[in-house]
Amino acid sequence: MATVQFSAPGMAAGRRATAAVPSFLGLRLSPPTLRLSSSVGACGVGFDRRSFRGLLVKAATVVAPKYTTVKPLGDRVLVKIKSSEDKTSGGILLPTTAQSKPQGGEVVAIGEGRTIGKNKIEITVKTGSQVVYSKYAGTELEFDETNHLLLKEDDIVGVLDTDDIKDLKPLGERVLIKVAEAEEKTAGGLLLTEAAKEKPSIGTVVAVGPGPLDEEGNRKPMDISPGSTVMYSKYAGSEFKSTDGSDYIALRVSDVMAVLS
Repeated sequence: MATVQFSAPGMAAGRRATAAVPSFLGLRLSPPTLRLSSSVGACGVGFDRRSFRGLLVKAATVVAPKYTTVKPLGDRVLVKIKSSEDKTSGGILLPTTAQSKPQGGEVVAIGEGRTIGKNKIEITVKTGSQVVYSKYAGTELEFDETNHLLLKEDDIVGVLDTDDIKDLKPLGERVLIKVAEAEEKTAGGLLLTEAAKEKPSIGTVVAVGPGPLDEEGNRKPMDISPGSTVMYSKYAGSEFKSTDGSDYIALRVSDVMAVLS
């Protein structure tokens, strides 16, 4: 075991280096010493993890076992995250790095809602509902040895009571769109490879939410309805694939640019 000690302003291997430390107006500066323990073997250099305890970062906030409940405040919702699939549809085991991050779960607790203007807006989702949420929303919690997500209701895309995304019921000002298939040929009749097919930004509206809230907390009716063919912002929303392989996207109505007819 070789020990390397770094100390400013000098450095030594196997012994401690000393050097005069400058002083300013009688104040002697003593920079902290960084100690790294390394073991050198045939495979290279490995660092002792105990030396880096302060650098370890956990993705989720762990709630101590002494706390038995988590009560969301305001318009926040606590969702129990669905576990990642550890096998492919063909039964092949997936390594942890290849498992897709789940975007759905069960609502286990809700807040009391929020006030807009003079109106009290209650949370529309109920405990027990199966919901789909935005991919990078909320704060992850490890509570009761299970992964949860604490997020605002506005980050919930919709309620999904089945296993097929085409049955999603959008919330708020979101709409669910079935994406049009990419063109297989150019205008001149040339076949396109998969890499050359441009991502379409046109689709058919399948379902719409109840609408956005105005400044007084009242719902405003949506400007589009199911069955409409629309053009939307290219990189907006959350993309999903249904059980039959069709592509769907859920986005805010503000990301819909035009209705085609």
